[in-house]
Amino acid sequence: MKNSKNKNKNINDASINAEFDWELYPETEKFLISIIDEFLSKNKFAAELSKKMSLQTSTKFFNWVDYVVIPESKVKESNLLKLGFSKFIPTDKKCESGKPFKHSRSYFFPVILGKKNETEVALKPEELDSFIQAIGIKTNIQGKPFSRFRKAVISKEGKYTLSAVERRGYNGFSIDSKNNTDDTLQYLNVLSMFFSRQRYFKNDNEGIKFTEKLISSALSVLNNARVSDAFFRSERSYWQRRNLAGQIQKARQDRLGLGWGNQDHHTYRSSRQNFSEMIHIFELMGYKCREKYYAGDKAHWGAQIMEHDVCDIVVFTDVDLYSEETDIDFPHEGLVQKQTLGTVGLWVGLHGESILQAGMHHLEARFDFNDLKDQLPKFGVNVMPPFSNFEFLKQAFTAGEVWSVEKSRLDLLLSNSSITKEQYDNFMKNGAIGSHMENLERTKGFKGFNKSSVTKIIRATDPRLQESSMA
Repeated sequence: MKNSKNKNKNINDASINAEFDWELYPETEKFLISIIDEFLSKNKFAAELSKKMSLQTSTKFFNWVDYVVIPESKVKESNLLKLGFSKFIPTDKKCESGKPFKHSRSYFFPVILGKKNETEVALKPEELDSFIQAIGIKTNIQGKPFSRFRKAVISKEGKYTLSAVERRGYNGFSIDSKNNTDDTLQYLNVLSMFFSRQRYFKNDNEGIKFTEKLISSALSVLNNARVSDAFFRSERSYWQRRNLAGQIQKARQDRLGLGWGNQDHHTYRSSRQNFSEMIHIFELMGYKCREKYYAGDKAHWGAQIMEHDVCDIVVFTDVDLYSEETDIDFPHEGLVQKQTLGTVGLWVGLHGESILQAGMHHLEARFDFNDLKDQLPKFGVNVMPPFSNFEFLKQAFTAGEVWSVEKSRLDLLLSNSSITKEQYDNFMKNGAIGSHMENLERTKGFKGFNKSSVTKIIRATDPRLQESSMA
């Protein structure tokens, strides 16, 4: 079987880093879908759960799969290699189930070639206990609460087993039954520290230094993957408290105890002067820079994509950027603040740094795109027109959550001539767009983003263009 390559120049010409020219893998997707379809035809409990996922949460069973185990008698290793998979070595170099393979150029889940003539599909709810309680079964959980990896068998029908796993900073497949890596107490302390961390400071520089010191403290007792997991659990919670769309969709997914296990990426906005410091904070937690984006002279916007190869978490970082800065390593060399603000800079001026008081601009998760678009309005949440509408990538924001704006921030923006008096009065009275939830659907393994369409939505969500009113 051969893959169909597609360079997608309309999307990937945005990539400054040529090595991140994401491709499509329709044959690989077809192969994985066939495995899931066969499994659902053999395991009735899983099939019913798949229907509930679709009807109750507007998500697809495929996007909740953590990994699959298939008999090596059914699939040859050479076939997996032809499909773009390569041998995968977890951080602990263990896998009792068989030989693991991963497709690193896509978002596809790992495939394990097992020695037994059995098929297993493992799901990835955010919290295993909530999932088991919600689906109403009795089962034993392997692994200590809050440990790096826990697992439970959900339904075994003949040679087809549905299981579920909970990951907290781990990319392997083994339960640590001997407690060789028992750092749960340290993890709980770090988790509490992040959930209660101070976000408001007299000035942003003080806040950035405090946050960096906090994360360094966490790294003294945990590895960066465990710290990253704890950090982003708290970040999603903070964002959700200030976003109605997120609250409603999380409640829908929690009807099945799924949580945000379908998250795709987390988006942060930063001022120019603090951008390199924010990047440094993510790098401390083990994030590596992927592709960079620049949207063009008129947009004055750029971004650095970052990814953690153990946690499987992606971060999208936005900043005001200019053409003369595209040839430099802008995430690390630093940027000088300018009086004229683009969409990102104005958002930060109105609400603060994402890494501090403002929180994430949006959380993006994987859904059944059309179904979520149809269902959310029934809960009073409107969805903006799609800004990506390709066969392999669909994206749309929910209508912006309007936040009140502190008078001191508006005073500073007005004194710097960053906003007009009319805009000042409007923001003071009506507030300004603060956050969104993003509806996303990926197919064919496409792991990248769409520069031209992201540019459009950034313009469309500029607070200066909004006729906003406080809810």
